[in-house]
Amino acid sequence: MDIHASARSTSTTEEHPKGTKARILLTSVFGPYAQDDEFGSRSINPMELYHNQVTRAQGSFSLRMFHRSWGIMLIQKNISAPCTVLDFPTREDFSRELTANQYDVVGISSIIVNVSKVREMCRMVRKLSPNSTIVIGGHVAAIPAVEKMIDADHIVRGEGVGWMRRYLGEDDTAPIRHPAIVSGMRTRIMGVRVPERKGATAATIIPSVGCPMGCNFCTTSAFFGGKGKFVNFFETGDELFDVMSQMEKELAVNSFFVMDENFLLHRERAMRLLDRMKEAKKSWTMSVFASANAIRKYTMQELVDLGVSWLWMGLESPHSSYAKLQGTDSRELTRQLREHGIRVQGSTIIGLEHHTPDNIIAEIEHAVSHDTDFHQFMLYTPVPGTPLYQQMAEEGRLLSDVDYADVHGQFKFNFKHATISRDESKRFLDLAFWRDFESNGPSLYRISRTLLSGWKRYKDWPDARVRARFAREMHRHSGIYSSALWAMERQFRKVDAKVSDQIRGLREEFKRESGMISRMMPAVLGPVLLWTTRREEKRLANGKTYEPPTILERRNWAEA
Repeated sequence: MDIHASARSTSTTEEHPKGTKARILLTSVFGPYAQDDEFGSRSINPMELYHNQVTRAQGSFSLRMFHRSWGIMLIQKNISAPCTVLDFPTREDFSRELTANQYDVVGISSIIVNVSKVREMCRMVRKLSPNSTIVIGGHVAAIPAVEKMIDADHIVRGEGVGWMRRYLGEDDTAPIRHPAIVSGMRTRIMGVRVPERKGATAATIIPSVGCPMGCNFCTTSAFFGGKGKFVNFFETGDELFDVMSQMEKELAVNSFFVMDENFLLHRERAMRLLDRMKEAKKSWTMSVFASANAIRKYTMQELVDLGVSWLWMGLESPHSSYAKLQGTDSRELTRQLREHGIRVQGSTIIGLEHHTPDNIIAEIEHAVSHDTDFHQFMLYTPVPGTPLYQQMAEEGRLLSDVDYADVHGQFKFNFKHATISRDESKRFLDLAFWRDFESNGPSLYRISRTLLSGWKRYKDWPDARVRARFAREMHRHSGIYSSALWAMERQFRKVDAKVSDQIRGLREEFKRESGMISRMMPAVLGPVLLWTTRREEKRLANGKTYEPPTILERRNWAEA
């Protein structure tokens, strides 16, 4: 009998025979991640969003942190069955958990590059816990005929909370309960691990999944329905305010990372949230994702009042046809946002259809000229499940010899480009990262500059909420940033003396705007950071990598 014959799709309505009495294990794929191995891990593709996709060329200045597997945390919070979440396990951790506890259901969440790890974990479940039902979810489910590649019982494509509730016989229309999620952990920069204390890191809020813009290369949009579709967990600003208030109390935070692919597109919800914030005198800070056309629905003052302090925006080529940029001067918009203290995270695709070796340098320079606080560069990549993948497959342009482990947009093309070779694609991608770093300096310098711009504009603002937010950020960071700038100024001289001079100018501005303690701190902390920065450069040159910690959390376990 074919071991894959029992695999089923998301259309199944069959419930687990034990219902809410079933014992559930939800897990991410096993590590380590930042190394080349037989299971598809790649040193070029570590489990670090920023270092992987944004600041990778910035050496010791690269922002390094890990993010939890939010999807399995959300599922765990919204089922009544006894459930364990095992995040970032080793193979030994996973094996130990399977043998120490009898699980009725083992759910494995993964992205596409880790399909070989999913296959191995399925094999381990069959051997160590043969009575367990195996459920596979996450973007790995978008791989064509994935059920023939792995030995699983159910492949869940799309939103997982509703599926798991239905599978356990629960009400899939019940309100979503939001888990308490700290947005990042093990943060490290300039060779120093940032101390972790309650309230110091933003809480992650997930209002919805999917994006209605439907860009042809977007895996998130495609996975949750495609163009014009998304799944809202919280429909109204009132619901969102209640969730954020709960997280504020539970995690002692006043800053939120809003994991919504196009949060500002839903203006009615956002403006109702602002009304509630004003009524309650909340000076919250929010990091959001939004397309340029969504941002244009707001005045700068509305964005500042809402607490938007960081904004991730697609900055595709001005010659592209993506609707989200139509009619927008993206460089002017970026400049305005940063002048109002809003840090901008740009995102640019390298290797679009119209790119050639002759014009791509100019396109990279155009992206770099936005002078964003952070800039992500990704290769134009047909990822399984997307319209682009389907188009490339129909045109016979997919490269058949590329391992799924290398289909992540940070290595080389996985398709035949009209004018750019596979090896050239990596060269141009690396060039984009380096040009951004060389021209604009470390991102830590840039966000310091944006913070200072916001502080100078709003420190005497009539609205006490806005005033308090900028004062809080300035008080918390001015001494640290000034010290970091002292070290950056000296370290960056060997990269670009002009940028080093700009860093010194900013440091002098911070000195004028800061209190006595913050003015004195660089003399002590600056040399320390310069030493740790140079030590980190040596470590990285010797192949130093970082891995997330294994985390185990149980819920409803007393009833098990």
